[in-house]
Amino acid sequence: MARRARLGLGLVGALLLAAGARAESVACHVTYGGATQVIEARPVDSPYGVTPTAIGSFFLFRIVFRREPAELASIKLYAYADRDSGPTLLHQASYAYPASNGAVDGFSGRHAVYEPMRDGELQYWCELKMAAGK
Repeated sequence: MARRARLGLGLVGALLLAAGARAESVACHVTYGGATQVIEARPVDSPYGVTPTAIGSFFLFRIVFRREPAELASIKLYAYADRDSGPTLLHQASYAYPASNGAVDGFSGRHAVYEPMRDGELQYWCELKMAAGK
């Protein structure tokens, strides 16, 4: 009976750890044209399938959040100009994982990215989030 109880507790612990792992995300607060939207990303196994989010008609914003393998664990943020000829990288930032949120403006601090051809400005800051109760 004691063995079954230990097994049950072990299973519950593993499920809680898995639920906690799924609950972690990166949330970026992106401001363009006076409007702010929050773009959230969960961990991915490969960066190649992560598509950018359109911000207005000038920008694309992409978050690549990897926790495994440990040597590749990082958070990478990209801002692109959405040009007729295709996306053009304007800004890229890399952060080690796990990242520590600062007192203001998350782990990234506040960034301003400028698109020179259309004179657009995008601002963002990002934080590492855990689901409530985690």
